[in-house]
Amino acid sequence: MSETVSDLDLERRCIDVVRGFAMDAPTRAKNGHPGTAMALAPLAYTLWTRIMRYDAGQPDWPNRDRFILSNGHASILLYSMLYLTGYGLTKQDIEDFRQWGSRTPGHPEVHHTPGVEVTTGPLGQGFANGVGMAIAENHLRARFGSPLFDHHTFVIAGDGCLMEGISHEAASLAGHLGLEKLVVIYDDNHITIDGPTELALDDDAGARFEAYGWHVDHAGEIANDVDALEAAVRRGMAVEGKPVLIVLRSHIGYPSPKFTDTSKAHGDPFPAEEITATKEILGIPDEDFWCPDDVLAHYREAGARGAAEREAWDQLWAEWPEHRDEIQACFDAGGLPGWEDRLPVWNFGDKAVATRNASKACLDAVLDVVPGLIGGGADLTGNTGVLMPEQQPFSKSDRTARQLHFGVREHGMGGIMNGMAHHGGVLPIGGTFFVFSDYMRGAVRVAALSESKLIFSFTHDSVGLGQDGPTHQPIEHLASLRAMPGLRLIRPADANETAMAWRIAVNAPDGPTALVLSRQDLDILDGTAGNEGVLRGAYVLREAEGAVPALVIVATGSEVALAIGAAAELETDGTPTRVVSMPSWDLFEEQDAAYQESVLGTGVPRLSVEAGSTFGWSRWVDASVGIDRFGASAPGAIVLDELGMNVPNVVAHAKELLSAT
Repeated sequence: MSETVSDLDLERRCIDVVRGFAMDAPTRAKNGHPGTAMALAPLAYTLWTRIMRYDAGQPDWPNRDRFILSNGHASILLYSMLYLTGYGLTKQDIEDFRQWGSRTPGHPEVHHTPGVEVTTGPLGQGFANGVGMAIAENHLRARFGSPLFDHHTFVIAGDGCLMEGISHEAASLAGHLGLEKLVVIYDDNHITIDGPTELALDDDAGARFEAYGWHVDHAGEIANDVDALEAAVRRGMAVEGKPVLIVLRSHIGYPSPKFTDTSKAHGDPFPAEEITATKEILGIPDEDFWCPDDVLAHYREAGARGAAEREAWDQLWAEWPEHRDEIQACFDAGGLPGWEDRLPVWNFGDKAVATRNASKACLDAVLDVVPGLIGGGADLTGNTGVLMPEQQPFSKSDRTARQLHFGVREHGMGGIMNGMAHHGGVLPIGGTFFVFSDYMRGAVRVAALSESKLIFSFTHDSVGLGQDGPTHQPIEHLASLRAMPGLRLIRPADANETAMAWRIAVNAPDGPTALVLSRQDLDILDGTAGNEGVLRGAYVLREAEGAVPALVIVATGSEVALAIGAAAELETDGTPTRVVSMPSWDLFEEQDAAYQESVLGTGVPRLSVEAGSTFGWSRWVDASVGIDRFGASAPGAIVLDELGMNVPNVVAHAKELLSAT
């Protein structure tokens, strides 16, 4: 155990300053959650001053310990520690809690506040992120050596985190994998916004986690004992071959005379008289944001303590002789120089191939030149094109492997991928049927919000998947995910567009890319091979023959070939028709108006064709051929035909549009 501060009064005041901030900031903001931060102030003090390895002056040091506040509503606890230990926040930032433009928003946001590792707030997401970070650390340590990668991931999670299903999914996988250096502290305070947790919960969390394969430590009533807290955390750090859950019984709002152990302490700022009474109990001045110089100095000393170790690591990396290019590419979550040359090319007239299989061919081709790639499927690994060649499963016995089996855990997979991405050193990929993006939407949204660089492989992208029927056939999913800011959605028309989509995903500086891929075989189209128009989201694939176009058909994915067939028939009737392939609305939106007009034309009727909801297409076109109902169980080609995805129906809609303009 480390030496304690000789001045115990200083240690007590260091904790009480955080409790004061936890009351003052929400009250100043007239909004926020004081109680959890008050109760966990001793734990935060213990972690930041006695246990965690970090350098506050270099928050992105790769070998730092990671800290995740899964119950992100207690964000003032994290912000207090980041300010006090010297991450660059100011006291004014604490006073500006939850205000417009502040660096202390209501819930922690990665890339927004120095020292925040992941975006948390939706409960359970941070728990899953912690599992992802542990996977990344375990993998990199085994693959490249403990001198470069050897650190812990600490997670604080509350009752709500453990109620949410995503934590069950992630915890089950973590136990199965026997993840090391993952220590989760369960803040067992028995309070939710509605009242006591007993209103809806009587789980034995410890027994559940033991059943998952975790080491469980029932630490008990030690929330105010820093020596006991340190001992419990260090016991957890010493466990090998298992993740660790420390069950900590705390008292929300402590030591408020009125609100300790009440739901009032959870989500409501304290009134001024209660703050006064609580500060009197603590024995600290009744002044807003009180923080004496010796307290700040003590915290700043702790924040700078890791600088020497970080500098030694920097020197080690500067002189590291092995796999430097590979490791750097992992750090960049990108490819080795020239990696794109490995992407396969298909020739016009080659045998038709499903884009999910084309994506698998791309993965096979680039795995060794995009060394950070790691991932798999939510049980549908082979079906979704994410089965990696010659890779054994990542497991207790093989941490170097890059093939992950997430099991039937879509939401957990998404949260874990986010944690892996923000840990760094890996480029996660995860696959499932497109319709089951619904199961993981919360994690997909957090990925978009937090600019997680990762790849979603969403396959079986339309009613063309066939006889599994409407429960498995996506309809509204393209429209729904296109509405999500920050998600790069690409639905390629054939194998060559799929290869270009891979180029986009790997070379992107940040953010998630969702590949939306077909189950059914698609023809290799003329003009797609190496066409950089894909990089711009849309391009003219087939120009009108011999004249200015009288009609523009815009299509995505499997319907691009259908649009080409319809255009050919329309031209036999004297209607010059341009076909635009638009694999990505998101990328096309980024282009300037001149390019957009050059693709879509000006003053020309436009018709979209897509085997999904027509919602949103009015932004780009005048009329749409789509599917605004659920699908049906039958062979895929029959379902597509019966629901109007055929040349005669597209031609009929085109003629109707032309007659109306």
